Amino acid sequence: MQRLRARPIPRPFHVVLVEPEIPPNTGNIARLCAATCSPLHLVGKLGFSIDAHAVRRAGVDYWHLVDVRTHGTFDGFLEAFAAASPGGALLLHSAIAARSYLAAAPAAGDALVFGRESVGLPPELLERYKDRVVGIPTLGAVRSLNLANAVSIALYEALRSSGALDDTFLG
Repeated sequence: MQRLRARPIPRPFHVVLVEPEIPPNTGNIARLCAATCSPLHLVGKLGFSIDAHAVRRAGVDYWHLVDVRTHGTFDGFLEAFAAASPGGALLLHSAIAARSYLAAAPAAGDALVFGRESVGLPPELLERYKDRVVGIPTLGAVRSLNLANAVSIALYEALRSSGALDDTFLG
């Protein structure tokens, strides 16, 4: 059966998870990255294992389709990102942002950065990149959105606003 598709873009968006804690969230985000041809960067200490046995045990049968890159520190990620996507910018996503992600205008090659499920991004990163912090507005009184949902919203909006989804086809 054919599915609605779009062509991969030459400079993909990079999805960055800083110290993710919950395996199912990372699994869902990995699937999203596979579906959008977006590299997934896992930064710092993970709250779970991503070895082949753990991935198989979790029933993640698409892990081989994900471009997963691990980095011990955020500075290590920055170095690798600068080499992989010259000129790419960072967009840090936080529930405590003052500016909407819809006003950010991401460009192909940019990195969408997200923090831990329990506490978000470290305050020092938010301060260091305060002009690059955006959030997803909520209408209700919830503390924040689920990490996998937030990444999906931000990534697909970045793809849409950059024109990556303009040319769809059945394939």
